[in-house]
Amino acid sequence: MSRKCEICGKGPSFGNNVSHANNKTRTVWHPNIQKVKTVKNGTVATIKVCTRCIRSGLITKAL
Repeated sequence: MSRKCEICGKGPSFGNNVSHANNKTRTVWHPNIQKVKTVKNGTVATIKVCTRCIRSGLITKAL
């Protein structure tokens, strides 16, 4: 399952967890992706969207 926003393209970001002893382990941070029913070209479609796009009003939710 893809963890990418279909509106802005935001995907997972990678980096290191750094402990107090300066040990580094690889980690992945995933964006907050939600399945939302939206109106697209007059039809209702379910798309995966990040919460930033939902809050900023880039989509119109279906009733």
